[in-house]
Amino acid sequence: MTPSPARPHTRASLAAQLRDLGVRPGGTVLVHASLRPLGFLCGGPEAVLLALRDVLGPAGTVVVPAHTPDNSDPAEWSNPPVPADWWPVIRDGMPGFDPAVTPSRFMGALAELVRTWPGALRSDHPYVSFAALGPAAAGIVADHGRADMLGEASPLARLYDLDADVLLLGVDHGSNTSLHLAEYRQPAPPRQRCGAAVLTADGGREWVWWDDVRLDEECFARLGADLEATGAVRLGPVGDGTGRLMRQRAAVDFAVEWLARPRGTEEA
Repeated sequence: MTPSPARPHTRASLAAQLRDLGVRPGGTVLVHASLRPLGFLCGGPEAVLLALRDVLGPAGTVVVPAHTPDNSDPAEWSNPPVPADWWPVIRDGMPGFDPAVTPSRFMGALAELVRTWPGALRSDHPYVSFAALGPAAAGIVADHGRADMLGEASPLARLYDLDADVLLLGVDHGSNTSLHLAEYRQPAPPRQRCGAAVLTADGGREWVWWDDVRLDEECFARLGADLEATGAVRLGPVGDGTGRLMRQRAAVDFAVEWLARPRGTEEA
């Protein structure tokens, strides 16, 4: 006999699960989500966003990554790489980033819904922007430094200042962007040249370069497993999937120490 499918999930049932998980009314939460593992959602990403806003209330703020990873130096692309003779074509032809219209890419349906929701604000970084919806949004996305893209001049640091939460829905810590802030807080992180297409003051576009920290999330799954072992992460059902909720400040502080250990001794 074919087993019955799981029940559909609604705005109300999702909100109940998020409350049980510990989402704080009036809080600020950075959400990374893959909706497929959550099962059948009545209303899709809209049901998830509305449920989050129901739990957070009018004083709460939702933040999502609105990154545009294809607006970056094609010489660094690896998934998939492109031929070297394409690089100048891409640098010359990539549309300049416009925070009002450039879609996020590979961030998921929930992130794109937040970006386009009435009243949402977006930071103006051409590669790793964030979108936010709620009373704290303006302070979070303002003055996103191009050459400090996920460091102290980024929305991640503003979230740290606010003692925000991180909510992972249907994804693990490999998608936990806040852990990159810990890379910036290492004594001498490796650096690289970065590039992206931006708009110019006269309405044109240009390719710009800057020096920044070389991001590396390869170890984030292991880092996250060690973080969960400390009890700092609450796990619970959201839809048919798993939600992970943590204080961003606690996760970043743990990651700063974890990354400082010699490789191979992280679990010591």
